[in-house]
Amino acid sequence: MKQHFRVIAVLTALLFIALGAVIAHQKFTPTPAKDHAVQQLWALKLKDSHGKEQALQQWQGKIVVLNFWATWCKPCVQEMPELQALHQELQAKNVQLLGIGIDSPSNISEFAQKHQISYPLFAAGMEGTALSQSFGNQVGGLPYTALVDQDGKIAKTYMGRLNIEDLRRDILNLLK
Repeated sequence: MKQHFRVIAVLTALLFIALGAVIAHQKFTPTPAKDHAVQQLWALKLKDSHGKEQALQQWQGKIVVLNFWATWCKPCVQEMPELQALHQELQAKNVQLLGIGIDSPSNISEFAQKHQISYPLFAAGMEGTALSQSFGNQVGGLPYTALVDQDGKIAKTYMGRLNIEDLRRDILNLLK
């Protein structure tokens, strides 16, 4: 009788573990981006870290690394130096990095000055959350990055802290 109870307990535990893994995978796996996400991006005008409003369509036709982040997001801040280095390495190759901050304009401005980020950082607030969802980030997790090719198609999305080498490889493949 004890042996039978143990088997049932172990099988029940395994069932809950498997169910938890399936739910976690579905929750943190980006969903396919909506067809209009890139057009929505190009239609935006956002204030940059200097308070100047810019039309994002100026980068249409380039490879765009679109990084959704926030000043209060530790993994976002941790990947910034790598993104800055990647920007400096690839900016002459028709690749543009854009940071879409889910934060206030004052926080974005202060952060950009303190950390000397040279690629454009924009303050999008909650509008940025809606935009990231249209790019496949249904749970609204940060950081979230989308790679847009020269033709305006979403080549790949990345949930969580980036592996910068994977991103570099994906960008170089688009440049071929």
